[in-house]
Amino acid sequence: MKVGVPKEIKLEENRVGLVPTSVQELVQHGHQVLIESRAGAGIGASDNDYVQAGASILDSAAEVFASADMIVKVKEPQEVEWQQLRPGQILFTYLHLAPDPKQVQGLVDSGCTAIAYETVTDDHGGLPLLAPMSEIAGRLAVIEGAAGLKKPSGGKGLLISGVPGIAPANVMILGGGVVGTNAARLAVGLGARVTILDRSIPRLRHLDDIFGGRTSNCYSTQGAIEELLPSTDLIIGAVLLPGAATPKLIRRKHLKAMTPGTVLCDVAIDQGGCFESSKPTSHTNPTYTVDDILHYCVANMPGATPMTSSYALNNVTLPYVVALANEGLGALEHLPHLKNGLNVQNGKLVHPQVIEALKGIVG
Repeated sequence: MKVGVPKEIKLEENRVGLVPTSVQELVQHGHQVLIESRAGAGIGASDNDYVQAGASILDSAAEVFASADMIVKVKEPQEVEWQQLRPGQILFTYLHLAPDPKQVQGLVDSGCTAIAYETVTDDHGGLPLLAPMSEIAGRLAVIEGAAGLKKPSGGKGLLISGVPGIAPANVMILGGGVVGTNAARLAVGLGARVTILDRSIPRLRHLDDIFGGRTSNCYSTQGAIEELLPSTDLIIGAVLLPGAATPKLIRRKHLKAMTPGTVLCDVAIDQGGCFESSKPTSHTNPTYTVDDILHYCVANMPGATPMTSSYALNNVTLPYVVALANEGLGALEHLPHLKNGLNVQNGKLVHPQVIEALKGIVG
C-alpha cells in the first residue's frame, strides 16, 4: 500500500503523522511511504532522515493526497485537505467530528473512509490512541494554568505552589479520567490543593488509591461545582464522552461567582468544551478574558511539544497503521476495537455517538 503523510497545516501544529522509525517499520512490511517535504520539520526530522528510513519525498501535499491509498495525519483535515480526499482512500487521524458539522459534510462528500484515533477502543473500555495526548494535555493544562495565574498573564498573581507561610492555589479538575489524573499528578507535585470531581464511584475510589489522600475526590454534581467556585483559582475541564460533544459544566452565569483572575483551562475544547464561555484559541493567542476570568482554550495543546507528542502518538498508532496497510479495510473485521474508530464510510456518517451528537445538523 502507498501510505501518505502530508505536512500538518492547522495553525501552529508541529506534530507529524509518522516519525522516521515508523516509516522504517512500514517499509520493512513492503509498503511505500510518501512524505511531503518538511513534514517532519517540527520534530527536527529532515527529509534526509525520512529518505534514510525508506520514504519517498514529494514536493507538495497535493501529490501526497493524489498518490496515497491511505493518509496518516495528526489533526483533523482542514477544508483544503478534505477537498483532496477521494472515494476508496483511507484517512487515519484525529477527527473530533461532534462539534464540527462542516468537516463531517466535507468527509461525507469526499467518499473516503475516515477512521478516528479518538474513538478506537481497547479491552478495558479505554481509548488507547487518545491516551498519550490526554496525558500530555493534562500535564500541560497545569503548566499553562500556573502561567495564567501570574499577574502579567491576567491572573490573580498567585504562585501555584505557594511558599512557606502562604497557601498554594486551589485547583479544581472536572473529570478524573486520563487528562484529569495527569493534571492532578502534576498539580499535586507542585504543591497545589487539588479537588477532582467525577461521576464514577469506582473512578473516585481509584483516585483515592492513586493519590493517597493528597487530593479531595468528590462526586460531581452541579451543586458541588458551584460550592467550590468562589474559592478555586484554577479550573481544568477534563471531561470526555467518546465521540460526543462535551457537556457544559460551567455556564456563563457561573463566572460571576469566581474571583477575578481565576483561570479556566478547557482541555475538552476540541470536543466542544466544558465551559459555556469557551472558544478555541491558538498557541499564538492562547487566552482571553470573559467577566475578569482568564480562559485558556487551545485546541491542539500537545502541538506545543511536538517531539514528545509525535513519538508518543506513533507508539500507539503504529500497530494499527501497519494493520491497515497490510490488509486495508479488511483489518476492521478482525480488529473490532479499530472498527470502533470508523466514523465515515461510503459517503455516510457511521459512528453512533457522533450521529447522536449531530442529530438534526447533519443528515
